[in-house]
Amino acid sequence: MKLKGWAYAAPTALFVLIFFVVPIAIVARMSVSDWRLLTGNRGFNAPENYQDVLDDRLFWPAVWFTVKYTVVTTVILLGLALIMALIVQESGRWTGFLRTSFLVPSALGLASASLLFYALYSPQSTPLEFLGIDSFLGTPNAALWSTVVLIVWRFAGFYMLLLLVGLQAIPGDVYEAARLDGANRLQTFRYVTLPLLKSSLAMCAILCVTGSMLAFDQFYILTKGGPDNSTITVVQLIYNMAFYGQNNLGRAAALSILVLAALLIVNVVQFRGLRDKEG
Repeated sequence: MKLKGWAYAAPTALFVLIFFVVPIAIVARMSVSDWRLLTGNRGFNAPENYQDVLDDRLFWPAVWFTVKYTVVTTVILLGLALIMALIVQESGRWTGFLRTSFLVPSALGLASASLLFYALYSPQSTPLEFLGIDSFLGTPNAALWSTVVLIVWRFAGFYMLLLLVGLQAIPGDVYEAARLDGANRLQTFRYVTLPLLKSSLAMCAILCVTGSMLAFDQFYILTKGGPDNSTITVVQLIYNMAFYGQNNLGRAAALSILVLAALLIVNVVQFRGLRDKEG
């Protein structure tokens, strides 16, 4: 019986080993080596790669921009997704149409959506010409908020769906008891809906924070890190170190390990916060 259990678990364990454990081990080895894109491994050089990453002139600006983008995107995206989920929670005449409309952007790939918005934001686009706007990507703040609009448009429906599942899992008896106790809509939302939706909100927050910290496609397509390197994320910096200009795989691997460590810390803090509040 024990061997049968191992046989069922073996394919998954093999998959995790080949596509997760082994690549991380390789990246960790590269992070302590003088490993160039064109010449290969030149030998052990720890901790030089990590020191070079911390001394890079774009490292701290990239970290600050990634944190700012993550906070802004998470707050706006989850707030809007919750409002959308509350709107379509109950069945009505337009509920089906609204749910479909909210979910349609989620069917589009992020790269495709980025290309769509890149065409929309270009100075030659008809909406910008009509509004008399030169570009939505010409300044650091404009580039940031233009990208946030893209991400909110693309992912709001997805998070709405996750929150809608959580809303529909709340028993109707709880709302009936709140009404009998004289609670109004605002009080019911604050003291009934939000506490019972905490797990769904926490899951969405973890997904949103992780995705925002690993942002690459949207900024690579829309801004290329500009203007003046003001929209470079840490993942873009990894790409630049590895393939653009520096061609230094060891330094890029070191930054990748730092990003992985940051993600682990953030996720552990979020999980512990949820566990403590839920008892």
